[in-house]
Amino acid sequence: MSKSLHLMTTAALALTGFAFAGQALAGECPTGKTMAGAMKPGPMAPKDVTDNVIGSIDLGQGYNIAGKTMRLRRLVVQPGGVVPWHSHAERPANIYVVEGSVTEYRSTCAVPIEHNAGEVAVESGDLAHWWKNNTTKQTVLISADIVPTAAMAKEGGM
Repeated sequence: MSKSLHLMTTAALALTGFAFAGQALAGECPTGKTMAGAMKPGPMAPKDVTDNVIGSIDLGQGYNIAGKTMRLRRLVVQPGGVVPWHSHAERPANIYVVEGSVTEYRSTCAVPIEHNAGEVAVESGDLAHWWKNNTTKQTVLISADIVPTAAMAKEGGM
């Protein structure tokens, strides 16, 4: 295994591990605020955010998961920046907040959710959402997700 592949695999597994460590989980929807269709779609285009793929593995090559790619990305969201509305119906993800904080507007929660440095947001199932940096400092995120390979080519990122 190449050094970069090993590093990416280790990072993805570490992020997955963070997601299952109770103290590392990010903010969650408050009790009584969870409901389907709670938030309407938000901005549909990114704003003041860079999204760089730092590694990927075609899971059809040697893992018998045809048509899927495991991807690791680094996103930097500037103050006022937006990660646009998107769905996780076909794209489970763990998002680690490296630096700063970001506000999530989630389809399944009636109120915004804050995510802070050191936390992991777990995204899967019927979830659709968008994120905004409402602070005066940049926010850095590491995203580990499994995406349909064809969609990855179309999306070019988010």
